[in-house]
Amino acid sequence: MKIKTGDEVIVIAGKDKGVKGTVLAVFDERDKIIVEGVNRMKRHVRKEQTTRGVVVGGIETIEAPIHVSNVALLVDGKATKVSSRRETVTKTRADGTTYEGSRGVRVARSTGKDI
Repeated sequence: MKIKTGDEVIVIAGKDKGVKGTVLAVFDERDKIIVEGVNRMKRHVRKEQTTRGVVVGGIETIEAPIHVSNVALLVDGKATKVSSRRETVTKTRADGTTYEGSRGVRVARSTGKDI
């Protein structure tokens, strides 16, 4: 999945179209994400009393998961698609020796900048 926790995204489809928010959680196996302030729903929780005497429960408003295809990543305030490329780096082992390795880098297609 090309969207990670902490990314800024904009909703491009659905009832919250045009809303910007931060990704709170990613569910790779279901291709869904939770975005702050998007797809809010009411949940009824039974009122209970804790050991300290505080009453908890009632109607809570929480964010529900949204499919990853309904959001676009924001880079410099504009929606963009994401691609990736491999980059060679020099890595150091625990014993102090170095070797050449590679790592993946996310790239914004519209600007070519690393994300």
